[in-house]
Amino acid sequence: MRYSINIPNFGDFADPRTVASLAVTAEEAGWDGLFVWDHVVHTKKERRAFGDPWMLLTAAALATSRIALGTLVTPVPRRRPEQLARQVATLDGLSGGRVVFGAGLGGPIDDEYGSFGEPTDPVVLAERLDEGLGLLARYWTGEPVTHHGRHFHADDVALLPATVRRPRPPVWIAGYWPKRRPMRRAARWDGAVPLFESARHGHCPPVDEVRDMAGYVREQRREQGAGDGPFEFVVGGASPADPGRARDLVGPLADAGATWWDERRPHDDGVDRLEPVLRRVEQRPPSLG
Repeated sequence: MRYSINIPNFGDFADPRTVASLAVTAEEAGWDGLFVWDHVVHTKKERRAFGDPWMLLTAAALATSRIALGTLVTPVPRRRPEQLARQVATLDGLSGGRVVFGAGLGGPIDDEYGSFGEPTDPVVLAERLDEGLGLLARYWTGEPVTHHGRHFHADDVALLPATVRRPRPPVWIAGYWPKRRPMRRAARWDGAVPLFESARHGHCPPVDEVRDMAGYVREQRREQGAGDGPFEFVVGGASPADPGRARDLVGPLADAGATWWDERRPHDDGVDRLEPVLRRVEQRPPSLG
């Protein structure tokens, strides 16, 4: 089991210096990763300051040497794949191959897509997600790419340098369980970041649902011929600082198939404030030992 800190890219965490300082504290306290949200307005009626996630992660990369860094999650359908490929590859090179790329549809769709005249049809967004992911994987190789798809085009372009991580950074796919389609998508990549309709952000999901989700994804990987390579199941919530209580919370999830615990504060409990997040980071991650 590995352990990460999850923060939004707004509020106190819109400042790259704050994120860099938090990343240093997390690394020193024994956490394994730092993941940030990728929003532009989130809920636009709430006027808040936002930081670009790749700038925030760049600051964190420059300040650390060990922890994994990435987004949970980047909405690929509202990005240009060629620009996104350069951002990820640049951060991967800067960090020495520590990038994890979390991807999904993102949302809220009306606020983050519709406000800018982007498509809001979930079917179209899912098409753009799959096509964009395929292009990203090809761009990250550094080899020439020609692609004439429904949503994206490339004519004999090679984006150099390639990523440090070979053949590419790990790609984790998010989606709501028990919806099957996002988890079938995740089975084709390197990890699943399920959100649970029965557990709000920052709340631990039911163990039986985690077990069912992991079993379904493993079955899909077998059916799709994905092989037996490493695959991550990322679940999260707010864990107690007390080691025994944290172990009682996280241990059953590990037994159910989870490989990462992602520490997340509830939306209504200081999710965008540094002080409560920093306090939990300093108390060190849970331990199953």
